[in-house]
Amino acid sequence: MTTTAPIGAGTPADPPAARRTGGRDRAVLRRIRTTPSTGFVFLLPFLLVFGLFMVWPVVQGLWMSFTDTSLALRDTAFVGFDNYTEALGDPDVWSSLGNTVFFTAVSSVPLVLVALAMALLVHSGLAGQWAWRLAFFAPYLLPVTVVTLIWTWLYQPDLGLGNQLLTTLGLDSVGWLSDESVAMWSIAALTVWWTVGFNFLLYLAALQSLPSTFDEAAALDGAGAWRRLWSVTLPQLRRTTALVAMLQVLASLKVFDQIYILTKGGPNGSTRPVLEYVYDVGFTGYRLGYASAISYLFFALVIVVSLVQLRLFRQED
Repeated sequence: MTTTAPIGAGTPADPPAARRTGGRDRAVLRRIRTTPSTGFVFLLPFLLVFGLFMVWPVVQGLWMSFTDTSLALRDTAFVGFDNYTEALGDPDVWSSLGNTVFFTAVSSVPLVLVALAMALLVHSGLAGQWAWRLAFFAPYLLPVTVVTLIWTWLYQPDLGLGNQLLTTLGLDSVGWLSDESVAMWSIAALTVWWTVGFNFLLYLAALQSLPSTFDEAAALDGAGAWRRLWSVTLPQLRRTTALVAMLQVLASLKVFDQIYILTKGGPNGSTRPVLEYVYDVGFTGYRLGYASAISYLFFALVIVVSLVQLRLFRQED
């Protein structure tokens, strides 16, 4: 005769080792709950480093913006909002800000669209994908000094590849870095070639994570490749596009390295961004207080742009 034991009555007991391990883990968790300062002890090294290298410089720079601190003078006086008032009336601030906004506009759009096109090309199953991925992402790994050296050779007025191609086609040579109307476009082209690999990687990861059911269903309904791209794939990439656009705008607003190495803001200040003007005022003109005021005004502008982008993307979602 077969009998059925009650549920849980016939289950084997945990071995002694398991009981000891489980009891020890519970004791550790109980001790952590009763001593809330333990978590703070683990956070303390990070908080010290963060406060020393992030919070304190921000506070010190903000205080400096209300003074006439100078590298050439030892005495410092509190001047209130005089630095901010001078910055708002400084034509060089507005011209450099205009250069920054122009660079952001002409570089951010292709950096989003080109990255999307590259990711779609690789995701389509093109032969030799490893080579395409390497070619698209490798420039992003180069340091800015190497990138600017390469493009300085390309932009040489007499021996550069750019003007040689134009001469071969029967066109006039271009002053890529000496013509005020062309210099910023040349820097934007360099920036797109250099940094598009990061956006390409974000788009490729998003494409590889998309479910294939929607695309297969659209194909069964007779939708062609272009129709599936516009109606199925791109709508699913909306959040990724919002992220890429936000990161790219913020990165372009903070441009400094490649412009400073290539042109140092020339010709005639036509490529000088805000951050380079801050550098010139603070470390060439020795006016650290005034440079701090300009940098905090620009910081406020970046915060406003970020909040506007977040609000627009949330409304779209």
